[in-house]
Amino acid sequence: MELIPAIDLIDGRCVRLTQGDYAQTKIYDEDPVEVARRYADCGIRRLHIVDLDGAKAKAPCNLRVLERVATATSLDIEWGGGIKDTDALRSAVNAGASRIICGSIAVDDAPLFAQWLQEYGAERMILGADVRNGKVATHGWLKDGGICVEELVEKFLPDGLSQIICTDISCDGMLQGPNFPLYTALQQRFPTVDVTLSGGISSMKDIDRAYEEGIRAVIIGKAIYEGRITLKDLERWLLNV
Repeated sequence: MELIPAIDLIDGRCVRLTQGDYAQTKIYDEDPVEVARRYADCGIRRLHIVDLDGAKAKAPCNLRVLERVATATSLDIEWGGGIKDTDALRSAVNAGASRIICGSIAVDDAPLFAQWLQEYGAERMILGADVRNGKVATHGWLKDGGICVEELVEKFLPDGLSQIICTDISCDGMLQGPNFPLYTALQQRFPTVDVTLSGGISSMKDIDRAYEEGIRAVIIGKAIYEGRITLKDLERWLLNV
């Protein structure tokens, strides 16, 4: 199972939202590059970066940060936020993203996302499905996409979809544990798709449970910033699995 720390960006700084609410923003670090270096130093291989400014603006806004992180580390960077057209996708790839997370565009323009899956390859394209009250939310979690996550995955299987990040928004930033039934059911229903759990990780016990339940990747955000999970904890876990 891959452990993937998260860096959410507003104005080039590391922040966290609570339940996807931009009004509940807390700044944790002014230097995302230094944060990324610390993750790399403890053995982390993949980093999850979300451009929250870009998600609202419908175009990437923090690509300079992406360039700096990609230059300073050898991390496999998955990038999301503001990828609404091919130019935006290319700009993120050119800035150093190894993988691109597409959420809103997959709902709003399914043929374009299907084209990207085929053109750029399923190993590079990740479906981002952020769920609120059973439905996928889009545009920085501000709109109801009107479709459930299972329907969305089914739609892109013929195009080779092999990666999905699913966030239960009600759990995100709450530090009360993930919605495990959601992720285990998704992974069991779609065995050819690598499901990444996102939202609610509060302790190493949650990570252990995800591993035991066969989840293939876990995103960890606020639990690290709040000291519930330390870099030493991550390092020990990576050495022991």
